[in-house]
Amino acid sequence: MKNKFFSVLVVCTLFFVAGCNNNTSDNSNSNQKDTTDKGIGKFKDVKLNHPLDEGMVAKGEGIFNAKCIACHKLTNEKLVGPGFKGVSDKRTPEWIMNFITNTNVMLDSDLVAQQLMVVCLSRMPNQNLSDEEARHMLEFIRKNDGKN
Repeated sequence: MKNKFFSVLVVCTLFFVAGCNNNTSDNSNSNQKDTTDKGIGKFKDVKLNHPLDEGMVAKGEGIFNAKCIACHKLTNEKLVGPGFKGVSDKRTPEWIMNFITNTNVMLDSDLVAQQLMVVCLSRMPNQNLSDEEARHMLEFIRKNDGKN
């Protein structure tokens, strides 16, 4: 039992060290987005707005202020959860929306989500956002990352 605990501790420490890269919320050593990783859920092909839909951005900001601000910053700093800055550069739109709407399954089965949970030392609660609310959050996240 003691050896098993030690092995788990070592693995968690390795994930933590790998995820702590200059105070960013990413768990990889690359700032490039894995365009093949869409996460687990119903979102397979999210169409993005160019330019951003400012109405959706405003609704996303309202959702952020109501449900996310207690645990997330808009910078790359970790609060309880990772900061939002750069998320749309590191994750596909599909992964983001699948994580927002299918949080428990993603945390249970998606390697990237599991690694983030190890780094943050807590499990994100399901916020029960609708698909439309998740899309508004994605637009807000993109705006936060300087997309236009």
